[in-house]
Amino acid sequence: MTGTFLRRLTGISLTTLAMAVTSAAPVFAQEADSAELATQFGARPSVLDISLSPTGEKIAYIAPGPGSADVLYLADLSGDGTPRAINYLNNPAMHLSRCDFATEERLICDIEGISTIDGVLAGYSRVVSIAADGSDMRVLTARDSFRALGARQDGGSVIALDAPGKQNSVLMTRQYVPETMTGTRLSNQSSGLGVDAVDVTNGNTQVVERPDRETAAYVADDTGAVRLRIVRPFDNLGRYTGETRYYFRPATGGGWQKFSTDLVSFKPVAVDSAQNIAYAYGKAGDYDAIYEVPLEGAAAPVLLSSREGVDIDQLLRIGRQRRVVGASFATEKRQIVYFDEDLGSLASKLEHALPGNPLITITDASADEQLLLVIASSDTDPGTTYLLDRRTNELSPLLSLREQLDGRDMAPMQPVSFPAADGTMIPAYLTMPLGGEATGKAIVMPHGGPSSRDEWGFDWLVQFFAARGYAVLQPNYRGSSGYGSAWFGHNGFQSWDIAIGDVNDAGRWLLSEGIATPEKLAIVGWSYGGYAALQSQVVAPDLYQAVAAIAPVADLENLVDEARRYTTAGTVARFVGEGPHVDAGSPAQHADRFAAPVYLTHGTLDLNVSVNQSRLMARRLRDAGKTVTYEEIDGLDHYLDDSNVRRDMLASIDQFLTQALGE
Repeated sequence: MTGTFLRRLTGISLTTLAMAVTSAAPVFAQEADSAELATQFGARPSVLDISLSPTGEKIAYIAPGPGSADVLYLADLSGDGTPRAINYLNNPAMHLSRCDFATEERLICDIEGISTIDGVLAGYSRVVSIAADGSDMRVLTARDSFRALGARQDGGSVIALDAPGKQNSVLMTRQYVPETMTGTRLSNQSSGLGVDAVDVTNGNTQVVERPDRETAAYVADDTGAVRLRIVRPFDNLGRYTGETRYYFRPATGGGWQKFSTDLVSFKPVAVDSAQNIAYAYGKAGDYDAIYEVPLEGAAAPVLLSSREGVDIDQLLRIGRQRRVVGASFATEKRQIVYFDEDLGSLASKLEHALPGNPLITITDASADEQLLLVIASSDTDPGTTYLLDRRTNELSPLLSLREQLDGRDMAPMQPVSFPAADGTMIPAYLTMPLGGEATGKAIVMPHGGPSSRDEWGFDWLVQFFAARGYAVLQPNYRGSSGYGSAWFGHNGFQSWDIAIGDVNDAGRWLLSEGIATPEKLAIVGWSYGGYAALQSQVVAPDLYQAVAAIAPVADLENLVDEARRYTTAGTVARFVGEGPHVDAGSPAQHADRFAAPVYLTHGTLDLNVSVNQSRLMARRLRDAGKTVTYEEIDGLDHYLDDSNVRRDMLASIDQFLTQALGE
């Protein structure tokens, strides 16, 4: 990314844009060898995060450096637009995850990392401020003390970019850790999460909310007033009980008040100060919906947005005040319901003006919301960021989200459905090999989670395998989120037999449709998807001829045991449950049933799924005399955020599949 100029088309209006793109070249299938494809598709996105300054004259974005490094760039759009690297982080166990403009001249950034505390892997975060020229970096997270009685993992989060009545200050949560009093009377005895106003230029602080041990989060309204408090109590062993309580503060101030018992099913996430209402998730029948919930008075909640058949799962917010402008849900494709009619009309015009009718996402805005950062992407287009000037209706392309893939043809992703064994129709996405013709080679690719779902859009794993001649089917099996409570059921672990049954029926459908031949059908998955790939062998060992699992769960009892070292122990135990399904649903306990060769890979710093899960699976398969390849990646977490590692992983899986299935 260094040395490239932002791509700007100054003067192209929405009314002429559609004409300007009609000369785009036709799409033809391209051929490339596996090594080249692995390098291109394995490269991390060119833009990992992007934000717009208050005036709209600057953008800051995080881009990948070599390997797992992160680079922070700043570009002055009022000048020549040349990006300048202003910060560089090269530590596989740490990543720049987000940067926003606190002021026109200072950025505030989140850093996430993994370390070892008393022999246990633990995640941590830190918040830093940095000048727009890269100088004067300051840590805004509360300082660690040698007298602290515990580790400070939560580095805080910004809940308002403008602290009320204060210049150059943000509101941010801060974790307080009590200190020993031995030898001093000045030790800190506060414990828990509070809110401070922090000056980004000098680090000076003022307490806004005193810390509370059981508070998990605070929410500020659009004026910067702290209006919501989310509490997650601990048991006497220091573990989360699984209960969540919501409190609000009246518009006139005062103490915290508990949401009415009539509102226990609502989960407030944002506050509109002018209307004095909270935007909250709640149920509309079996599905999640968005409501307006009055914070005071006797008025009833008002249903704002719902969709039969799917959950409303995203609230859209823009600008420095994080103004709520819409809600989003995914049917066959993601759709947005705009509460702001002007923005809705604008997004619709963009969608129809840009080639391929892409998904339009408004990601940031100037302080006056006249300049918007927009991302346009689709299943065959990794995406481009644009700057839209609402005053002139001009659209300027800025950055490709995956410049390594610019100009490369992609395979379309088609929504399909197939019947499960009990007749239930399972929604899925089918991507045929690049060029559109079935080759007999096919992959079932179940998603992770399991509290997740696949969506229509660009997917680098899917596109790599499509470019290598595979059809890829992504089933949203029962146990996936997004389709209501009944579809989610008891989750993909407690009801693993239903979820894995749907995954295996996906493979059978590929065979029945003639898309796959029996000797060339494989299954590839990441996280829970890796678990599903492994468990498919326990249930139907002859269905798939090759199994590739990235960072998989392999043993449910071990999953619960490993969580006992963390505050989430109770949450994990409740999610997995107890009973015969724990052993029956653990592929490591049934390695003797495997018939297909297995490929495993796992990062040693994985906090989501311990590397011990893959180690156990590999050992059990070897002990059972099965064919297994295990590649352990030192120093990386669950997501393997390293372009070289992802390149090598794609090449290894491709070679593994070729050996198992043939060309």
